[in-house]
Parts: sequence; structure tokens; C-alpha cells
Amino acid sequence: MLSGMEGFDHDGLRFDVSDSGPPDGRPVVLLHGFPADRTTWDAVTPALVADGHRVLAPDQRGYSPGARPPRRRDYRLGLLAADVLALADAAGADRFDVVGHDWGAVVALHLAADHPDRVRTVAAFAGPHPGAWRRSLTRGSQAVRSAYMVFFQVPRLPERLLGARSGARLYRSLVGSGLDREHARRYAARFSRPGALTGPLNWYRAAAFDRVRTGVVPVPTLLVRGGRDRFVTPEAVDLSRRWVSGPCRIETLDDVSHWIPEQAPARVAALIRGHL
Repeated sequence: MLSGMEGFDHDGLRFDVSDSGPPDGRPVVLLHGFPADRTTWDAVTPALVADGHRVLAPDQRGYSPGARPPRRRDYRLGLLAADVLALADAAGADRFDVVGHDWGAVVALHLAADHPDRVRTVAAFAGPHPGAWRRSLTRGSQAVRSAYMVFFQVPRLPERLLGARSGARLYRSLVGSGLDREHARRYAARFSRPGALTGPLNWYRAAAFDRVRTGVVPVPTLLVRGGRDRFVTPEAVDLSRRWVSGPCRIETLDDVSHWIPEQAPARVAALIRGHL
């Protein structure tokens, strides 16, 4: 088994990854969301490593500088999940636990549904099951909260607006939604570079035309929502139970926004450790 990995290859792309903990520890894969990166989990990882886990946190497709294919179709959900399986293969992990936030939660749930032979458990933070999210669009305020996704479908304009002036507009949006200034500044600065924002936005663009559907999740599942989340409704998370046939637990952090790993890392670590 490899240890101290700094990257792995898949589909002609090169992905950056942080590899922490003992090489023979139980593998846990941590997946970030939009518009973050693997540093989302920096304050969560030490507690998992202290328990003897091997923690693998990649910069996903569109985020790693060496993994930015230009086409929208290169960001379909099946490919995003295949990237994670390639990471596990490179690490020598036949089975692993997967944890995701936001878009990372969507990929994690899809992996658990399609590959229960590889995924031991799944934990999803601020990301409902895709089937539950689609159902929730006809209930309550989820459609309004997801309206920004329509804007993201426009070619080139979102990149121009969000990346302008060193990502100032993106920074203000992130802070306004509850993210701390330090993380918001780092994420915004990263995507102010030419071409850096197209890949992450292509996750949304590909999803609008992706025919792949996520099935029922048969493995133990933890769903965590923030009580002050501006993007995901409680109903969307509650509906996710219908797409989980294995043991399922839902937790709400009442005083936390959408940015759960950054805002409440100690509680996130405790929830993951208890789940594992």
C-alpha cells in the first residue's frame, strides 16, 4: 500500500491529494464541495488520524490544476465517482468510508449507491440525495434557494463576474452565506485565475443534462444539515431517507450555515468518528 500520496492519475488527468495518517489505517475519503478544495477538511482530519484512520482528501475534477478538462460532459456524475474509485485504487483501498460536503456529498452518496461493495459507510454534509433534491424542488423554498444554478448554466458570464477583481464578488457571496473570511478569501483568490472557475462550474452544467440517476443507498448513512443553510432546505435532507435502505441518521447543527466543515470542524469530526 502506498503512503504519503501527493497525487494520482485517472482518465488522463492528474489529481492532487492530501494523504494523512497511518498507511495501514482504515481509509476515509473526504470530498469537498463548490467552490472549495481539499483544505475544507484541514481542521477535521487530525481527529480522524488520531483514531488511526488513513485520511485521503483530493482536489476533485476541475479543481486540481492537472485535472481540468474543458468540456461540460467531462463532469458527469459517473466520471466524478470514477475519480474517487481511482483514488482508492491508487491507495490500495479495496473498501473505504466516504464523507462529502455539498457537491462532494452528492458524489459520496452516488458512490455508496452504485458501489456498496467498495463503500463501507457514507456521511453527507449539506448535500441531500439527488433524488430527494429533485423532489424537493416542488416543495417549500428549495427551488428558490437553487435558483443560482440557472445562472451557472450561462456560458462564460459566471466566470467573468465571479472571478473579476480577484474574485471580489465570489468572496462577498461566500461571506454573506456564512463562510468565514479566511476561507472565503482563499477560495475566491484561487478561482480568480484565468480558467480556474470553468471546471467547478461545469459540475452544474453537466448535471443539467446528465441522465445518470443515483439509486438507493444500502450502506450506513449519516446526513447532516446546517440550521442556517441558505442553499439546502431541511425538507430536502429529510426526503433523503426515502433513498436510503441501510441504517440512516439525520443530524441538524442549528447554529451552523451551509459551510459545516469550516464552521464547526470539531463537531464534524465527532459526528464522523461516531459514525465510523
